[in-house]
Amino acid sequence: METSEPTPESEAGSTNPDRPEVAAFAAPEGVPWRRIPTALAWYRRLLTTAGCLAAGVGGGVLLLLWGSPLWSGIWAALALVVAAALWFLAGLFQRSWGYAEASAELYLTYGVLVRQLVVVPYGRMQVVDVTADLLEQALGIATVRVRTAASTADTRVVGLPLADAVQLRDRLAARSESFSTGL
Repeated sequence: METSEPTPESEAGSTNPDRPEVAAFAAPEGVPWRRIPTALAWYRRLLTTAGCLAAGVGGGVLLLLWGSPLWSGIWAALALVVAAALWFLAGLFQRSWGYAEASAELYLTYGVLVRQLVVVPYGRMQVVDVTADLLEQALGIATVRVRTAASTADTRVVGLPLADAVQLRDRLAARSESFSTGL
């Protein structure tokens, strides 16, 4: 039995008039979304857990030194609750990312609380590079950054396996050259 709710993978090319929000964030006709692997969720989980741990321990110790053991315990419990919420949100964040390479533009969608669709014409791309911090390198992922003449249009595709990131960079750079507008 089919469900009436489209999954993110089935939204590709969807123009359901009953659900305009789905059509507004759909991939171009005939081009499916490419989703980001789960390594991105682990990357965000490790970063946020480390941040919550540092804030929880640091704040708890300071409150304990100031003679507030009750507030110290409350602070540590709050840090654990925030860490748990961010752990859950990391998975949602990872599943929200997708990109599609259409014939003339790169489409990128992401966002949990605020959903976004970014369309970057290949002819506007000036620099395409691959970056990876130490944790990304340890997880075998990288970020492809696309820079345009308008700084507000710069975008990135995060959490790609390194080999896929290099291939995407090469494809985007080649398309950028072939669509160059002479700016």
